[in-house]
Amino acid sequence: MDLALLKELNAERAARRAAILVTDPDSGAQRLVREADDLSGDPLAETLRSRFRSGKSGRIELDDGSSAILTVSVPSARIVVIGAVHISQALAPMATLAGFDVTVIDPRTAFATPERFAGVTLHAEWPQDVLPGIALDPYTAVAALTHDPKIDDPALTEALASGCFYVGALGSRKTHGKRRERLAALGVPEAALDRIAAPIGLAIGAASPAEIAVAVLAQIIETLRIRPAETRTSEAA
Repeated sequence: MDLALLKELNAERAARRAAILVTDPDSGAQRLVREADDLSGDPLAETLRSRFRSGKSGRIELDDGSSAILTVSVPSARIVVIGAVHISQALAPMATLAGFDVTVIDPRTAFATPERFAGVTLHAEWPQDVLPGIALDPYTAVAALTHDPKIDDPALTEALASGCFYVGALGSRKTHGKRRERLAALGVPEAALDRIAAPIGLAIGAASPAEIAVAVLAQIIETLRIRPAETRTSEAA
């Protein structure tokens, strides 16, 4: 592999940006495609977009009979859960099993305990104090589950400003209407507010905390895997 390309690929990885190394197995020629690149003129555009979504590497056959090897480097997806509540207790282990890195944030030390959230990163602090150090990005989902505006609202504001691929919040439509008013008063644009999934989770009739956690995780996965890759880059710009 060309050392200059390797350096560029490592830089993209370090910055949690997706990239694909395209290799011609016959000539050995290589090029690096970044997710933020304009792919409109690329002959492999649709395939590249699909691989950015799936994260799968492999050999592909081209229309002219030749082939290419795609080495896909996609950041590991993360879920930042705001609120150490019962839903979070069910969501954290399920999300971990699904391959997500999970972080739980809640300033309420009675809830944010290692005993209740073993095996995940836990911060018993206010979101506005923790999130700047986490560096939210287009491969991060944020689920606000406390029902407390003092805790949820700062996290939602930061998530929307950071281009997270998913932003969801617990609460009824009436509750969300009041939430929109509060966030709008803080200067959050209308288009950004429209991105909040609220009521949170897929509409599967979930009732118990565990069922709601299933609905939330399913919606996060759906958003990550189905939404066009170019949408992520435009929101992060």
